[in-house]
Amino acid sequence: MHYPWWYIPFLTSPMLIALVSVFHVLVSHYAVGGGLFLAVETQYAYKTNNRKYLAYLKDHAWFFILLTVVYGAISGVGIWWTIGLSSPIATETLIHIFVFGWAMEYVFFIIEIASAFIFYYYWEKLDPKTHQIVGWIYAISAWISLVLITGITAFMLNPGSWTTNKDFWVGFFNPQLLPQVLSRTGGSLLLSSLYVYAHASFRLKDSELRDLIASRSARPGLLGAVLVCVGGAGWFYFLPESARAALQAASVLNVLMVLITVITIAVFVMLYVGPYKNPKWLSPGFAILFLALGFAAITTGEYLREAVRKPFVVYNVVMSNQILPEEIPHLRQTGYLEGGVWTRAYVKKKYPEMFTGKEIDETKFLFLFENDQIKLGRVLFQYACNDCHATRDGYSPVGHMIRGWTKDMIKEVVKEPEKVHFFMPPFPGTDEEAEVLSKYLESIAPAHPTGMYFGNNL
Repeated sequence: MHYPWWYIPFLTSPMLIALVSVFHVLVSHYAVGGGLFLAVETQYAYKTNNRKYLAYLKDHAWFFILLTVVYGAISGVGIWWTIGLSSPIATETLIHIFVFGWAMEYVFFIIEIASAFIFYYYWEKLDPKTHQIVGWIYAISAWISLVLITGITAFMLNPGSWTTNKDFWVGFFNPQLLPQVLSRTGGSLLLSSLYVYAHASFRLKDSELRDLIASRSARPGLLGAVLVCVGGAGWFYFLPESARAALQAASVLNVLMVLITVITIAVFVMLYVGPYKNPKWLSPGFAILFLALGFAAITTGEYLREAVRKPFVVYNVVMSNQILPEEIPHLRQTGYLEGGVWTRAYVKKKYPEMFTGKEIDETKFLFLFENDQIKLGRVLFQYACNDCHATRDGYSPVGHMIRGWTKDMIKEVVKEPEKVHFFMPPFPGTDEEAEVLSKYLESIAPAHPTGMYFGNNL
């Protein structure tokens, strides 16, 4: 409540986070799986003295570093920028709870960066044994980074007993940690194979070498598909009750659950029948199809992971409207606008007559002109609803959701949104604030569509 709101027209701030995060995830998983691929295959190439394969691996390492270290690092900063602006309370909370975890992750991230550059830029300058060690240092540190970050993101879905025993390790080793580490490790292995196929199909003219890469890279891809399914099953099993209810109640989420399962199985079958058994099938078109299916599976999984957390950003810790659950009873007594530095400043500047002493007198809101009540309602919407909803145009637009509703229907939903749908957080404000917010929502709701049946009228 003590941060200014951040408005993103049409897209909304959560969707901007999703956009930046998904593109980052598609690369960060490759940073882990691709590191393991380079470590294993470089060791194999040295052992078999396959100079052609070593030359290809060096070429692939350049592509790998450009995509993961350069783009991955930039998009990672982009995630921090967007979450800090759109979810400041949740970001602050995670930093405070996991400051030691973030510190460890940064250490391993620096090791990743240093070892990746040494691995590539000192190619053929280091002796084979040292070069392989550097490759494994990168691979292991990248995977540990995945585990550390997953512990924190898994906590957001199910903090387990941390809410009663607020210990760092209790929070980190939450019920979702192992399932999500398995699924993300599997996704990393699977994506790395698909990136390798795409790169090799375009860069390699040597059919014999391309067949070797196709065959060898199919194995981590097959293992990855299995781990994704096993981890996904564990993810579902350890969902909190409200998250599972949200998943079961939303038809689109059910469709996506089926979709991610079908895609993963399809990729497994295609990997086995294609590159593993028939490496000569690998072609640019086949590789692009593979990569597109992999992207579809990963992005679907990320959407599901985010969607089922509602009405929380951090389960049982921070609500989706950036309110701590324990703050709600107090705000319902004193007022949402009274509870925030920026909202108080707005009311003080625009409507100083609403103050009695140093506090906002909520009962005076209903004596304002209708237009002024709507303006206060707009401020309430921006702070209490903007984190999930657009107004009339954009992602999840409230205006179109309430199209054709009566005043009483709108007011009822505003006062107790959680009873209408448990996806929604409780309204953390007074009855007067609910009234002015209802009037604002009524002002943005489009007219009922023509030609619809109303009682005896069309």
